[in-house]
Parts: sequence; structure tokens; C-alpha cells
Amino acid sequence: MPDGLLEMTTVTTTTSSRVSMRKRTKTKFYVGLTFFMVAIVLIGFWPSYFGPLLRGRADRPPIIQLHGVVFVGWMALLVVQVMLAARGNIRRHRIVGNWGIAYGCLVLTMGLVASFAAPIIHLRAGEWDRDRAAAFLLTPLGDMVLFGSFFGAAVALRSRPEIHKRMMVAATVALLFAAVGRMEYLPIPVLMAIWLSPMAAGIVHDWATRRSVHPAYIVATVVLAIAALRIFVDRTPAWLAISRPVIDALR
Repeated sequence: MPDGLLEMTTVTTTTSSRVSMRKRTKTKFYVGLTFFMVAIVLIGFWPSYFGPLLRGRADRPPIIQLHGVVFVGWMALLVVQVMLAARGNIRRHRIVGNWGIAYGCLVLTMGLVASFAAPIIHLRAGEWDRDRAAAFLLTPLGDMVLFGSFFGAAVALRSRPEIHKRMMVAATVALLFAAVGRMEYLPIPVLMAIWLSPMAAGIVHDWATRRSVHPAYIVATVVLAIAALRIFVDRTPAWLAISRPVIDALR
């Protein structure tokens, strides 16, 4: 083989190997990131849901139980999808993804139902007063607005995988707000850091592998960070003026 052709072949092979290595690094990262988010869910909901469930003492209204099952199903679906992508089974990943669109709509629907049902259940049981129930509405409804927005973007842009997968991470992080909120023994800055840690990990990974951060991560992280400020708004007169009539109509 001529020297020039041999050199060209060597360069092509080296370039191909580097591209393949970068792809493997990316897929491994997203597998790890997904299991990290699953861990946040388990830790956050263990005292109030998973622990009692394993002990056979999960005494919750059926609608809340169903909401929990659907939410856990979303995390399971995410694990399946990221594992299919990691194994290079893109065809099956897309097939499951088509079903995943319907399931994401179910997650959104059940989330909205539970957002209104949970405070009414607590109120009728005498566990919360009217203002606490009214204040609570802002948190789950905010979660659903964030999830619906990011999930909708992920579906609309599923033909652009670099944006699609980042929007799926952001949509799942939106759902993690409830799990992190159960860690009441931690100060608020730590809770916010835990909640946004998957986004931070994605940003760091982007910089390490691309030497730049994808705009999808930047925009999503800013939106999530701003949305987190609702915890300082839920008991303001302005919000209670909106949410009290809703609670009164449902109770």
C-alpha cells in the first residue's frame, strides 16, 4: 500500500475510533445520569412511600396510589429508553418512544389530577387548613407546567437527538421537585442544589466532551431555577387570592 494511502487510512481509522469513543462516553453518561435521578426519587420518597409500601403499610387514597404508580412507571420507562439507546438499539428505542409519548401524556394528566386531589384530601382529613391547601397548589401545578413544556419540546424535537435527550432530562428533573421536597431535613439551598444537580452534571459533561454547553441545557436550567422561586410565592396574598377560590370550589 502506498505511504500516502496508508497514512490516510490510519487517520480515518483514528478519527473513527475517537468518534466511537465519544459516543460510548455519552451513552454511559446518560445511563449513569438516569440512575442518579432514580436514586433521588428513591431517597426522597422512601420514608413516605417506598418504605411503607415494602412493609405493607402504604395507606393512601386510590387516586394518590395510582399517581405514584404512574410516576414510578415514568422512571422505569426512562431507564428502558436510555438502556436501549446505550446498546445502539435505536429502532426499538423509537418504537418504545412512540408509546412513551402517550405515557408522558398520562403522567401529565395524573399529575394534574393529583395536584388538585392531594390538598383536598388533606383538608377533608383535618390535616391541613384552607390556606395551606391553597398554598400547596402552586408547587405541583408548577411541576406539571414545567414537565409538560419540556416533554412537549422533547416530543416535537425527537428528530434532533441532541436537543431531545436534554429536554427529556429537564422534563424528568421537573418531576424530581416532589421527591427533593420530601427531604425537609435539609436546608433550602441544599435542596435546590440536589434538584438541579442532574442539569449541572449535564452541563459539566457537555463542557468536558464538547468544550461548549448545549443551549438546551442552559435554557432549561435557567427556566427551572426561576421556577424554583415559586416556593417563596405560594403563601403570598396574590397567590392565595387565586388558589383559595379553587380550593373552596373543590372541597
